[in-house]
Amino acid sequence: MQIQKAPNDNWWRGGVIYQIYPRSFADSNGDGIGDLPGITAHLDYVASLGVDGIWLSPFFKSPMKDFGYDISDYCDVDPMFGTLADFKALVDRAHALGLKVMIDQVLSHSADQHPWFVESRASKDNPKADWYIWADAKDDGNPPNNWLSIFGGSAWQWDTRRCQYYMHNFLTSQPDLNFHNPEVQAALLDTVKFWLDLGVDGYRLDTVNFYVHDAQLRDNPPRGRPTSEDPAVNAVNPYGWQWHKHDKSQPENLDFLRKLRSLVDQYPNTTMVGEIGDDDGLARLAEYTRGGDKLHMAYCFDLLGAEHSAGFLHRFLSRFQSISEGGWPCWALSNHDVPRFATRWGGAQPDAALLKLAAAMQLSLRGSPCIYQGDELGLPEVAIAYEDLQDPYGITMWPEFKGRDGCRTPMPWVQGAPDLGFAPAGKAHAKPWLPVAETHRQLAVDAQAAAPASLLQYYRHLLHWRKTQPALLQGEMQLLPVHAQVFAFVRATEGARVLCVFNFSDQLAHYDLPSDCKVAQHLTDSGLTGATLLADCVDLAPWGGLFARLT
Repeated sequence: MQIQKAPNDNWWRGGVIYQIYPRSFADSNGDGIGDLPGITAHLDYVASLGVDGIWLSPFFKSPMKDFGYDISDYCDVDPMFGTLADFKALVDRAHALGLKVMIDQVLSHSADQHPWFVESRASKDNPKADWYIWADAKDDGNPPNNWLSIFGGSAWQWDTRRCQYYMHNFLTSQPDLNFHNPEVQAALLDTVKFWLDLGVDGYRLDTVNFYVHDAQLRDNPPRGRPTSEDPAVNAVNPYGWQWHKHDKSQPENLDFLRKLRSLVDQYPNTTMVGEIGDDDGLARLAEYTRGGDKLHMAYCFDLLGAEHSAGFLHRFLSRFQSISEGGWPCWALSNHDVPRFATRWGGAQPDAALLKLAAAMQLSLRGSPCIYQGDELGLPEVAIAYEDLQDPYGITMWPEFKGRDGCRTPMPWVQGAPDLGFAPAGKAHAKPWLPVAETHRQLAVDAQAAAPASLLQYYRHLLHWRKTQPALLQGEMQLLPVHAQVFAFVRATEGARVLCVFNFSDQLAHYDLPSDCKVAQHLTDSGLTGATLLADCVDLAPWGGLFARLT
């Protein structure tokens, strides 16, 4: 029997998603940790930006070894964040404001405190014995293969109850589920259905290409130690010294994604975006989003690094265009896992013009932009002292890698408040779980809301202006010839062509327009500045750009 699909208005296709990290957004009860009522109280601010939906990082019951990405109950709210009633109130308020609600779902692994794993590790013959990935040791006692954990060391942890190893791609307290077991897939799909029935509009899927492993447990081939020819290999973390051929991104993963899509498609106006971490993330992104039967959209980490030159952007987008076959990307410049883009791209003192240019570029690419909380304020990465670190990855990799805490500090709401307005005013409250950043004080929401020329006001204007430009929402994308300083392309729908030109350098630039790019109108109402339009060329100030309507 063919399952009937629900209607879908494709709000996500070109829509803008705003990522909220609940621990750090707003603390409603003064316990030092952000929560669901705190988010609900600030949804008017989010709606005022002009975004279309929010993505909430995990708020499920969890021992919090990886701050919610280790789930002990997929179908309940952790008390530190509130209750199911609080979540329903958040969804209702968001919908009243015209915002869609997407939630993070971590299907590849659970917490070791999840009842499923507690039962699985109890014996080799219990009903859930095969719900996780267990393997015997080699004859010499070593793990069954050479697979590595992203968080350091072997991906295998010895368990004295079963006298076997279990697999973990991340912390030892995050055992991987066995997707080769149909019962596991069915149980996880039930958890997805639970939140859809509560009214969520979609999912962000954590580590979406990690679900299925090679059943034969074959060794990954070596990639080699870091070299100058392969700067993508991380000298600090040997995880990148392998080609991850067998521990993730298996063909069977696509079969599960089709089951997942079939379920989600039964609910109206829903969507999914997947996080892809792979040796070739761009190719995997294209594979997972084309065909209309797997993910609606996905993102990889290519724009989440330090490189942002015009040449890099042209090569990256050109390759995606050539392999996408209709796949739909989600473009993020920051998230909760990487240093904030203001610092990655702009250094210790980022130029405001660069941040505005980056926003204009991100919001005009073909795809669905995702803005991480605070990007609209230009928040820089925060230097966290070792004694204040919370991130287990950062603690393990210190000091060469400082971890992920620097992008997760509390949102600055009120410039004059000691805690920048993270907790309610006039009440005693606990120390925030991460230090508030003095470098964020001058960038607080209330200060920027009162300054017409602020980055926040620019984002608001640009996001609302974008909604008036169908070509930037739904149009096809044609890259213009590569240039040493300038990244340029045309977005086009029937009856409208918009030229997008960005000088990704701190030097003056001259850009000759192709012969088929005849400008009818310089769209100065976009708010993007730093460009002088001539008859057949554009002169650009450092970090300058323009939008123009073509004939």
